[in-house]
Amino acid sequence: MRERVGKTRWRRRLAARRPLDHTYRLVVGALGGIVVAFGLVTIPLPGPGWLTVIAGLFLLATEFAWAERLLDFTRRHVRAWTEWLGRQRAWVRVAVALATAAFVYGVLVVVLHLMGVPDWVPGWVPLWR
Repeated sequence: MRERVGKTRWRRRLAARRPLDHTYRLVVGALGGIVVAFGLVTIPLPGPGWLTVIAGLFLLATEFAWAERLLDFTRRHVRAWTEWLGRQRAWVRVAVALATAAFVYGVLVVVLHLMGVPDWVPGWVPLWR
């Protein structure tokens, strides 16, 4: 991926100016790190936590070899997990889905308990009001 980005005309022109190139890499590293950190924090919450982590790794992989290797490692393991789960019987897939849903529900309950139920939540959440 770095090779494809590096071969583009705008990236070659940017690399020719060393201070600008270092600044660009620093900005890409900071933004990618923020996206990955946000994704890691949101993994247990409902939403696209893992997708955000992978998007941050993708951003980092455009400039850093270690991020590209980590992204490849992640792709291989996600593919292996998906293929393994696809080969399992229906009850195993249902059990994994229920365990995942129970984990997300548990995290949501703990977050609501610690932070309180927001006022915009309808009255059907009477647990902590």
